[in-house]
Amino acid sequence: MNSAANVCFVKLGCNLMGGVGQEVSQDPQFEIRQAVTDNDENLRSRLTSLTRDLVLIPSTESRPAERKRCFEFLEHHLDATEGVQLDSYYQGGHQSLVVRPYDQPSPEILLCGHIDVIEHSEPDCYHSRVESGRIYGPGSGDMKGQIAIMVELMRTLHKRHPGIGLGLAITSDEEIGGADGVEFLVNEIGLRCGQVIIPDGGSLTDITVAEKGVIHARVTQLGRAAHGARPWLGENAVQKLIHQLSRLNQHFEGYWPDEPIEEQANHWFPTCSITIFETENTTANRIPSQASAMIDVRFPPPHTVASMLAEIIGVLDSGDPVMGSTGVLDPLMTAEPTDLNPDSLFCDITEAITGQTIRKVRASGGSDSRFFCDHAIPVNLSRPWVGNLHAIDEWIDIDSMLTYFKICEQYIERRLGC
Repeated sequence: MNSAANVCFVKLGCNLMGGVGQEVSQDPQFEIRQAVTDNDENLRSRLTSLTRDLVLIPSTESRPAERKRCFEFLEHHLDATEGVQLDSYYQGGHQSLVVRPYDQPSPEILLCGHIDVIEHSEPDCYHSRVESGRIYGPGSGDMKGQIAIMVELMRTLHKRHPGIGLGLAITSDEEIGGADGVEFLVNEIGLRCGQVIIPDGGSLTDITVAEKGVIHARVTQLGRAAHGARPWLGENAVQKLIHQLSRLNQHFEGYWPDEPIEEQANHWFPTCSITIFETENTTANRIPSQASAMIDVRFPPPHTVASMLAEIIGVLDSGDPVMGSTGVLDPLMTAEPTDLNPDSLFCDITEAITGQTIRKVRASGGSDSRFFCDHAIPVNLSRPWVGNLHAIDEWIDIDSMLTYFKICEQYIERRLGC
């Protein structure tokens, strides 16, 4: 609290949850040497069918019964795999499924993904179609298609190499931060491994090496109610909050480069997005006494959660004293910037199979990677070609699914000496 400013903005306790799934997508616009033959048609059919079946299950945050049904569906596909055990964990109303070889609580390689998908207002939109070599449907690219790939990798490789040190972790809360999923598994259950493969960022030949830090916070401004015809008798919380947010927006615009922003060229700077604005007021002729907004802040090193919160509070505190009254900044979820340290062998195999030079990219978004990186566990973060993430017509490219399967298959076998 800034006593000189007579109250103003105070910081509440912060819950260290997680970030949000990033949305780096790339349309396959260049020729790539696919290691796909006629013998792969069975794999293509299995991956397509499993992905489409998963899309049909609306496993959103508001539908716990559907999330449970999705896990039951996956268990039916995995429980016949010889030499592995399936363990379910529950935290905060969210289930996680961990599949590991018997007597290997910490497999050398862990596949990791999530079954939760974004809510859509259209109730009957959770279905898919195949068109122009893509599977279209909510959650197909984030990340039901990748779940299908990982399930198929588990079944294939454990059958081919009994006792292989390969595990799988599937969670159901990545889209809201991952606190009950990967964070719980790693920090409370003690899940460990040598390397992680998370197909939830980058692209087929874009391997993520760093992610920005994240702050999701609520900014609340208080006022005094009055009749709309006599505004001088009240303090309009909405107008006060707009004034505060305008200053915050102007401050972060100072970080933006002068030239047009291009991903991977000049995007590595702090940003602040106002994503929700609301008031409890429902009457047109009443001055609102309360208003709040959600902000989504992303930041690279050398900034930290602490330094960015101090910076935000400083901006919100530095306004016109005429605005008066008390405001509150409530951090809801935070994450520090992360270095992923991908395995060079994974990078080499990606180049060999695709015939393309990889790009090591830095992501503006976040993922569950940070929970593993906190324990010095390297993360290999790339994925098939996807697009229109979090939209009804979200898609995943089928040929690139097969290519990504082959990248992971060869990497796992070579890394584990099979």
